[in-house]
Amino acid sequence: MKPVIGITMGDPAGIGGEIAVKALALHRDIYEKCVPVVIGDRQALLEANEFSGTRLTLHKIDDVSRASGEPGTLDYIDMAYLAPGSFVYKKVQKLCGEASFQYVVRGIELAMEKKLHAVVTGPINKEAINEAGHHYSGHTEIFADYTHTKDYAMLLMSASLRVIHVTTHCSMRDACDRITKERVLTVIRLAREGLGLLGFSSPRIGVAGLNAHCSENGLFGWEEERAIIPAILAAKAEGIDADGPVPPDTVFVKAQAGQYDVVVAMYHDQGHIPLKLSGFKLDLATNRYSSVSGVNCTIGLPIIRSSVDHGTAFGKAGEGRANEESLVDAIDVGLIMAKNKFS
Repeated sequence: MKPVIGITMGDPAGIGGEIAVKALALHRDIYEKCVPVVIGDRQALLEANEFSGTRLTLHKIDDVSRASGEPGTLDYIDMAYLAPGSFVYKKVQKLCGEASFQYVVRGIELAMEKKLHAVVTGPINKEAINEAGHHYSGHTEIFADYTHTKDYAMLLMSASLRVIHVTTHCSMRDACDRITKERVLTVIRLAREGLGLLGFSSPRIGVAGLNAHCSENGLFGWEEERAIIPAILAAKAEGIDADGPVPPDTVFVKAQAGQYDVVVAMYHDQGHIPLKLSGFKLDLATNRYSSVSGVNCTIGLPIIRSSVDHGTAFGKAGEGRANEESLVDAIDVGLIMAKNKFS
């Protein structure tokens, strides 16, 4: 029996509906591997199907067991938040924030009920969900809260690089305060867990420093000596293949060369910048991305969650020119992780 993958549509004012219909219309091999079910709104999917020219048959279902799983057919659960003309593309809107939040919650519920093998999320707008009264800084925190997960981390991957984060959505000042031995050790353990879900039996983990040159023995900061090094030593004592701290300006080069299977990054941009440089390619002549390769996963959850590694792209929403590549990659990663977790 094929695994069932739930795809949450993301913010209706963004590109989530478009990349969902494009992924399922243009990559028919997805149906050979799984039964995809979109969780979203009929109105947004109808519009995306029209302006993208994908010509999918929309099949509304009330239970994932009724999905047809047939190429050319988009099986979807209609959350019915949108009516014709109730939203506009390219703008932050409370209605869209509420809708996108509820798509995610429904996906989590279905996965916790074991009706979905994985949840693959389209992009949401953090400002919109907060306007709707849901005060989360992103998908990661929503999934952790609704699955009652204490220890979790964001794992990003492209074709040539994997990065997991000690801290993510917070200020730089707060990020420094959150780098403790306990948190770094937890994320090293989560790195081993996440790579295990990807099929690595003994992953090689490179741990980045926080400060320039890893602080030069305390000249530029104390975090390496007091938090990062003790965490690495504790991880090694547990049999984890962890190395570092490695200076942040070289650890990603070494990982791309094959020395490490994953890098533990200390804060959001330390990990996101090299990851997106490795997977995103912008053609200035056409102002289009020729490649949008990247996947975001939440590690530590009792369910599988993978996601596109980009935002709502309001600037191109509703125009039919969004790139679905990251969503296709996220579906593939969700399938791999589900197989290794549940088989």
